[in-house]
Amino acid sequence: MRALLPFLLLVGITQTVWSQTATTQDTTDERIFLLNELEFLIDSTNSLSFDQISQPQAAKKFKRRPAYQNKDYRSGESYWIRFSVAHIPTEKVWLIEFYDQTIDHIEAYLPKPDGTYEMRVMGDAYPFKNRKFGHKNFEVQLYPHNPSLQHYYFRVQSHEFADIRIAFRSVDRFIYYSLNEYFLFGTFYGMIVIIALYNFLVFLAIREIKNVYYIFYIISVALYAMSLDGVGFQYIWPNYPQWNDYASGICLYSVILWALVFTRRFLSTRTKAPRIDLALKIMIVVRTFVFLFELFFYPEFFAFRFIEILPLSLIYYAGVYVLMRGYRPARYFVIAYGLLLIGFFIRTLVFFNIIALTTVSHYSLHFSFVVEMLFLTFALGDRITILKDNRDRALRRIIHQHEINMALKDKVTHELEQKVSERTTKLNLKNAELEESNARLLKQTYEINKINSVLDLDNWKLKNRIKEVLEERLLEKTMDYEEFKTLYPDSLACYRFLEELKWQSGFNCRKCDNTKYFDGTQKFARRCTRCGYNESITAYTVFHSIKFPIEKAFYIAYLAVTGKKGATLEALSQQLEVGVNAIWGFRKKVLERMADLSEFGNEVTAAKWQDVILDFEQKNAKPKSKPVKVENVSE
Repeated sequence: MRALLPFLLLVGITQTVWSQTATTQDTTDERIFLLNELEFLIDSTNSLSFDQISQPQAAKKFKRRPAYQNKDYRSGESYWIRFSVAHIPTEKVWLIEFYDQTIDHIEAYLPKPDGTYEMRVMGDAYPFKNRKFGHKNFEVQLYPHNPSLQHYYFRVQSHEFADIRIAFRSVDRFIYYSLNEYFLFGTFYGMIVIIALYNFLVFLAIREIKNVYYIFYIISVALYAMSLDGVGFQYIWPNYPQWNDYASGICLYSVILWALVFTRRFLSTRTKAPRIDLALKIMIVVRTFVFLFELFFYPEFFAFRFIEILPLSLIYYAGVYVLMRGYRPARYFVIAYGLLLIGFFIRTLVFFNIIALTTVSHYSLHFSFVVEMLFLTFALGDRITILKDNRDRALRRIIHQHEINMALKDKVTHELEQKVSERTTKLNLKNAELEESNARLLKQTYEINKINSVLDLDNWKLKNRIKEVLEERLLEKTMDYEEFKTLYPDSLACYRFLEELKWQSGFNCRKCDNTKYFDGTQKFARRCTRCGYNESITAYTVFHSIKFPIEKAFYIAYLAVTGKKGATLEALSQQLEVGVNAIWGFRKKVLERMADLSEFGNEVTAAKWQDVILDFEQKNAKPKSKPVKVENVSE
């Protein structure tokens, strides 16, 4: 009877405090406690130790705060939780589980049957292999106790919001719950893989970039979901716990970025809604700036996920706007993002403790993502179907129009054949008349050609006679400037004359006596193939370094040699448009050359006025051998 007294007393206490105390009884498998249902204290200095808070006098510091909500959580401060368990004899093994996989640090102090406490450390700041249970959540197993009321202490600390919900459940319930949960995870991520592969095959078939954007979007959704539910830490980066601080923020940014890019491409906002397209571009830039600011300066801001309601609302509004403008493929798009907004709304209500935490409410965002991806896949398929229908209708219209055109063509062809037959008869008559006319024209053409040949011969003889007369007048010192230009009309004619006069006996290098050359740097110049000496066409002539056109210099030299009277320097300057000093200086140069020639017994006459052009040495120089021009020789 005395042995039953503690047990009966414990049952009475348990019934009194049932709403705040967990009980190890066979009739109950699970109970979930919110933080406002538990006794806890907040250590703002992070300096309290277990020895201090486990003292009897510290028990009054633990209080229940029914008004506490998740938004009241203080990041970086330590939360000490006292969890009371009434141990009653049972055959079940019990666990205490924390739902939030993003908590950085949890210290669990478990009472042992001998009255001491065992400390266990958990959290996403530690490698996954340190956990006793290979599960995404944090669990501790309770030691069996005699009938008694035991207090379990937990110290929780996280740099961002921690959703402190404690589940008290049996191992049997935990196994059942875990298997179903991981089955749902496998289904969820398997559907994402299937949808991604399907869209990849569609992309290979139709080559539309929007399918690639959609694949990036759903892969980002998968990675974001993994970072939220702890599966990513368990299977992808188990040995890199530092990634837990950045994974959800980076993946969420990727989700929003590809959602905005996909929206612009799928809805064709650039043409259908230019203002909304500009708003989407601005949202991409702003969200990228916020992401970089969070990544490099304040990573803790990654926890503020509610700002994503802005881009999602803009995406939903864009879909509604384009749908109202008559774009049919946007109907499934609007449904998809409407359901996603509902999922975010339910998850927000759970965060603020407005609705109860259940499996459906906890994974409402996952369900929304799945349904959204299905409807977006329907939207892509519906767009292809609509485009195919439009193409088929256009093809049928083309075929119908082609049939009409063929009938019209046959009618027109028949009418044209009749007209062609009539025209052919008339054309045959016209052709006969044209053949007679052509015969007459050919005869006339032959006669005209004979006359033209005779005229051409007479014209050629007349031109030659004119040239001979002009040359005779040149020698007779009676030619004016207009007549002189007939013989030397431009600088090209003068240079050709100089080339023939200067090198009529062949090229002979003045530096090395080489007779081989190739074209020089200037026109009509010649360059020695041995020493590279470049000799211009006017070098060693009376025209070297003149400052006015060479054809005018020819005329001045001609006047100087022939000694024509009656033209003053001023009149000649106006006629040639050359300065008086320039004419006087060049004329003096020519007269000096004539004087030099006279000293050597070479009297310059009108018949040989060209002798004054070359200097005496050049005129009498003879090449040693026949000059050879070398082609394509590089300098």
